[in-house]
Amino acid sequence: MQTFSIRDLRDRSGELTHEAEEGRMSLVTKHGQPLFVTLPFSEELMQHGVRKALAMSLLRSGDISIGKAAEISGVAYVDFLPCIKALGIYVVDGDATELADELKLLGG
Repeated sequence: MQTFSIRDLRDRSGELTHEAEEGRMSLVTKHGQPLFVTLPFSEELMQHGVRKALAMSLLRSGDISIGKAAEISGVAYVDFLPCIKALGIYVVDGDATELADELKLLGG
C-alpha cells in the first residue's frame, strides 16, 4: 500500500490515480498521521460493500489477518470464510507434507 501525504496529492495525483487503476489501496496522511484510505472502485466494492472490500483488500495485501479482516468487514469469522475463498486465500497455508505432519501431531 502506497502512502501519500496531503501535500503529495497536488504533486503526485497521477501516481495515486495509477495505484487506483491497478486496484491498489493507498493511505493518505496529514502531519504523518493516517487521514484516509483510497479504495479503488471495483466489482468487489459494488458486490460486497466498502467494509468487506476494504477488509479483503487489506487481507490480500497481507497487511491484516483473517480474523482482523472478518472484524473489519463486520461479519463473524466463519461467515467471512466464503469471501476469502473467492479471493483464493486459504485458511491453512502450507503444502500437503506440512499438513500431513500437523495431522500426525494431532493424532489424525
